[in-house]
Amino acid sequence: MTVTTSERPIEELSRAKRLKALTSATHEGVDRSIMSAASFADLEKYGRFLAVQYLFHRDVAALYEDARLQALFPDLSVRRRLALVAADLADLGFDAPEGSDPVFTADAIDLPMALGWLYVAEGSNMGAALLRKEAAKLGLSDTHGARHLAPAAEGPAPHWRTFTASLDALELTPQEEERAGQGALAAFARVQSLVDARSA
Repeated sequence: MTVTTSERPIEELSRAKRLKALTSATHEGVDRSIMSAASFADLEKYGRFLAVQYLFHRDVAALYEDARLQALFPDLSVRRRLALVAADLADLGFDAPEGSDPVFTADAIDLPMALGWLYVAEGSNMGAALLRKEAAKLGLSDTHGARHLAPAAEGPAPHWRTFTASLDALELTPQEEERAGQGALAAFARVQSLVDARSA
């Protein structure tokens, strides 16, 4: 049986859309977990949400500084959001959470896997608009407590399209394509584990 999206075989879709189809169920599970944790019910629960964001963005921070990836995505370095999440934590008087070592370090980056992780990290900007409205109900803003949810100057959709255009243009072998998919699934699984650890 061939998996399809919008009546087209998945093999005919762009790379970004193939990754979306591959990870849709996992992605939906993560979204449900974040909302069921009442992450925007009060500042304490929002602090747990920020901890998840901090640890995930710490996992991928090295990717945004990698020269090989910067050559593939020319605006990559300015997309990094770890410092914004750290500022949000500081705004609210929360300490940066401690966790295991980051998934990626400067000397240990598998490029195809990294593409999948970047797909998830950058894709989260598209859902940030809804979360930003929820954060505003707690009195938070783009300059206090919810900096990392602020949209790019050109808007979230154009910002995403710029990223996916570069992603879709890359030439990968079938094995590299598979690793990119594994990376995206691993990234969502990582977020799920971080949410679960703070929802118990």
